[in-house]
Amino acid sequence: MLDTTLLPTDWIGYLAAALTTGSFIPQAVLTLRTRDVSGISLGMYTWFTFGVALWLLYGLSLGQWPIVVANALTLVFASVILVTKVASEWGATRRPTR
Repeated sequence: MLDTTLLPTDWIGYLAAALTTGSFIPQAVLTLRTRDVSGISLGMYTWFTFGVALWLLYGLSLGQWPIVVANALTLVFASVILVTKVASEWGATRRPTR
């Protein structure tokens, strides 16, 4: 039979996942609402998003659900910000100059 008892370390992992993942929600909402990405580094967010994807793969390979859930959600939020940044910069380069 499968033991589904959560250990104290599991609770720490889930709490850490909730806090670090939840911290991206205000930034993603603000970015979508204002479309202001001027203060966001494209290089940093590119590397960060790629790193989160690797953490997700790592968590999947270990079967560690706190790592999987946290990084899957963070990947969504970071990707939204990254795509908005890329679209903004792409749009800025395509605008006609006067």
